[in-house]
Amino acid sequence: MSHLDLTSTLARSLRRAGVELYYSEGFNPHPYISVALPLSVGCGSICELVDVGTEHELRPGGLPELINPVLPDGLEILGAWLPSRKFSEIKWVALDALLYYENGAPPGAAMELVERFSSGSVNVIKKSKQGFSMINLALYIQDVAFTGSDVINFAAKASAQDPSINPKDIINAFEFDTGRLTPLYSSFTRNEVYDSEMALFR
Repeated sequence: MSHLDLTSTLARSLRRAGVELYYSEGFNPHPYISVALPLSVGCGSICELVDVGTEHELRPGGLPELINPVLPDGLEILGAWLPSRKFSEIKWVALDALLYYENGAPPGAAMELVERFSSGSVNVIKKSKQGFSMINLALYIQDVAFTGSDVINFAAKASAQDPSINPKDIINAFEFDTGRLTPLYSSFTRNEVYDSEMALFR
């Protein structure tokens, strides 16, 4: 689901639930809804953080029960609280993925990938607003694990901001050795977010 689709869906659902949203002023007012880390299209998540401005003070603890009945299938509010930290303090995001291959993963693929990502030098081409640049992915990813034989299970913590490491950047790191270990299809999920001290961000 795209970033814009998510914010517009949340806005419509909040209004449907009777929440009076705070709107910006000016010629084209829009509701104040800020998503912490825009999610890559095609990537799932169970840890999205959203800051919502309301016209009146609400009891955060009751918001999930109020809003979940009007959300579309696949979206669920797990908790709500008054903000005490800035999203800019988020540093790491926990990811896991399933990596699928046309005829099953090559023999020893998990071990080869562990060695690749543990080498300290994993250069990839990353796209940004400024263009393309080479980065050492090993500096921005940690606690990497690859397990399994036919389908490879991947888990890691990746930099969330400055730079933001997305699933495409990780898959790009598989292009070594003629791309033999590049999966045909991958399914990524974001599971949790952390600050610079690796404490859960709330």
